[in-house]
Amino acid sequence: MTHQAEKIGLFFGSFNPVHVGHMIIANYMATRTPLKQVWLVVSPQNPLKPRNSLARDHDRLHLVRLAIGDNLHLRASDIEFGLPKPSYTINTLIYLAEKYPDKRFTLIMGSDNLATLHKWKNYDILLRDYEIYVYQRPGYEPGEFLAHPNVHSFDAPLMHLSASYIRDCIRDGHSVQYLVPDVVFQYLESSGLYR
Repeated sequence: MTHQAEKIGLFFGSFNPVHVGHMIIANYMATRTPLKQVWLVVSPQNPLKPRNSLARDHDRLHLVRLAIGDNLHLRASDIEFGLPKPSYTINTLIYLAEKYPDKRFTLIMGSDNLATLHKWKNYDILLRDYEIYVYQRPGYEPGEFLAHPNVHSFDAPLMHLSASYIRDCIRDGHSVQYLVPDVVFQYLESSGLYR
């Protein structure tokens, strides 16, 4: 009997900070699709984003770990912290395949990312070798790759919520209770992060 590789979903993000919208998508993908687990991969630096607005890598990782708590379907990953910067998804996937030969990795992304996938490093290899689970984001056309046999679309519940909105609220002294998981809210209140 051949051993069936565990399917792991990779949900990449700055998680700056992690919010309930992220957690809803991650939990949906972990419980409503063939994935065994979803790893929230905290990105140290997105090559397409300016660096100065990011909280420290380990602060963002800590918040993701707090948000996950004891949910066995989810896991926080700092895998990219030790990889060369900027982090390209293809390099991370190659590294993970070597480190975890018993797992099969699937990418999780919004339709906005799928639409710009052609700008990613080695996007053709990503499409050829990996399944991509896409959640629809209103206002973003997913583009031509939605028809690709390795791309699967899911109607996950979405929130019109962004990390930058949360950072703005904190900076302006407004409460972010209910926008982030309770434990994250408590940590943000006591730590002064993003103030």
